[in-house]
Amino acid sequence: MTQQKARSDSQPRLHQHGREIQAYGTVRQLPVALSYDARMYSCERLNRVLADTRILYSLYKKHHWLMRGPTFYQLHLLLDKHADEQVALVDMVAERIQTLGGIAVGDPRHVAELTRIPRPPDGAEEVPAMLSRLLEAHETILIDAHDAAARVAEGGDDGSNDLLVSNIIRTNELQTWFVAEHLVDTPVVVA
Repeated sequence: MTQQKARSDSQPRLHQHGREIQAYGTVRQLPVALSYDARMYSCERLNRVLADTRILYSLYKKHHWLMRGPTFYQLHLLLDKHADEQVALVDMVAERIQTLGGIAVGDPRHVAELTRIPRPPDGAEEVPAMLSRLLEAHETILIDAHDAAARVAEGGDDGSNDLLVSNIIRTNELQTWFVAEHLVDTPVVVA
């Protein structure tokens, strides 16, 4: 009997369902020295940046896989590097939202509802179009991040301001420069 009980106790309890313990769009009280209103606003703005950043990460991976032509190798590596940097930003932003007592947007279907970055074609585009699409996504994020940084700072949320300025804005500006330089039409051999 003891042997049989031990075996059944190690059985995983599958197909469990629980009640939602915190709704998306709410914040719980954590002792982070910020008002409820400041935390609510910061979480709302950060979730928009998070959704767009997750889409930008996915665009980088898609274009990394679909890269073509004479600059394939260089762009394949660059886009993968940028994707890795974007996924690091995803984690930073999500953890900041959680730190403020909010719920970070997690489900890709929810991300698709929140993002303002247009959906690309399902197939492969020409390389300049893929690079232009990445630049437009960066600009969408940068416009929102600049505005959000100023507004969360007004609410006293220096931590979110720092994240937006030091990580989101600086990373996206640098990546924009690297991608944009691939769209400059300069001779390779003859000056």
